[in-house]
Amino acid sequence: MSCVIHPTTKPPFKLTYCMSQKAERPVLQGQRIKTRKRDEKEKYDPTGFRDAVILGLEKAEDLEQISKFLDTAGNKLDYRRYGEVLFDILIAGGLLVPGGSISQDGEKPYTSACIFAASEDMDSMREQEQILIKLVRRYKYLEKMFEDEMKKVLIFIKGFKPIERIKLARMTALWIASGTVPPNVLVVLYNEHLIKDSVALDFLLELFVTLKQERGVQALVTSLKKGQLENRLMEFFPLNKRTDENLIKTFTERGLEDVVKLHKAQASQEAKRELQLLIVDDIKDNKQQKDIIANVKEMAAKYLIPEQEVIGIIWTTVMSFGDWNKKEELVADQALRHLKNYQQLFQAFTSNDRSELGLILKIQEYCYENMNFMNSFYKIIVLFYKMEIISEEPVLRWYREAHSPKGKMHFLEKMRPFIEWLQNAEEESGSEEDE
Repeated sequence: MSCVIHPTTKPPFKLTYCMSQKAERPVLQGQRIKTRKRDEKEKYDPTGFRDAVILGLEKAEDLEQISKFLDTAGNKLDYRRYGEVLFDILIAGGLLVPGGSISQDGEKPYTSACIFAASEDMDSMREQEQILIKLVRRYKYLEKMFEDEMKKVLIFIKGFKPIERIKLARMTALWIASGTVPPNVLVVLYNEHLIKDSVALDFLLELFVTLKQERGVQALVTSLKKGQLENRLMEFFPLNKRTDENLIKTFTERGLEDVVKLHKAQASQEAKRELQLLIVDDIKDNKQQKDIIANVKEMAAKYLIPEQEVIGIIWTTVMSFGDWNKKEELVADQALRHLKNYQQLFQAFTSNDRSELGLILKIQEYCYENMNFMNSFYKIIVLFYKMEIISEEPVLRWYREAHSPKGKMHFLEKMRPFIEWLQNAEEESGSEEDE
């Protein structure tokens, strides 16, 4: 303790500041400061981990012993840190290096206790599958690591032998079917170096065939949709082979007709979107109806879009240009005036009863979904009848049996007077002919 006395001119007194000085602790020469164990980082040693895993796998006499070894080894070996290495070994037999080859470092860089060394028949594949499924279920933290591993391994498939690619494709199909990996891991196959030599395509064909055989068509279609592959199948073909004819031929030869159907459905949806955009652009450009009709017919013929679907697209597009009044009592007259402007366009694509019925159903659906139009339905139908866009037979058929369940009681009731008028006119016409 040290004290300082300050003088003052005032009556004498002492002002004292006291400062504490903490004595330093003596340190012995050569003393070692200890580090907590959890702060010590072990050196990353994938080769050492590989050697320990391979040693255990080589001692196992069958798949059941391999599974038991992997189950217990997780308590001693650091699966969290070396999960990628573990999956490399179980799939390829050793440490995978960029390009897909096996690292040759160390005395024992490879084991035959892996998928690539197993038989390619499906019974063997299913047995191998269970090893990994049990492991991932036992150590849940491996699930995400395995998904990342598959994205890496699939990039390497060009470096694998053809038979190894077949085995991996079959096994991947089983893993997707069981939910062990999500189908979207296949997106990494959209890679130029895998596509140009058909490596990605051949891999996918084998995978699709296996998935269909193991789980059925629906599982295959579901996986394609979940993996967002259904509308990108053409992209797996080399550039000089990207034609519908080649795609259909390739998938049909492998018994994958259902994939072809899915592709056609996706292509059809895309074509319909393009057709709608064409009509929108033509209307915005104030083109004459005869020119719009010619453009629509050309595109519909090109993409094989049936007339009954074309008329539905025309209805939806034309109605999208209306700036509708919010008052129900005014919107009907507004709609009728708007539709009269497109009489030629509607007439051009209602050349048969099926197209006319399709249009009536589209109008019913629209009026049901847009509540202000609920009381406009029958007025629109009568207008189209007068403009000779639809005829009596499709209207009567719609009323008797072909109507949609959406708001049917309301629409049937509103249409009754017009239907009775049509029926009476039909009976009178029949009587005149008999006379």
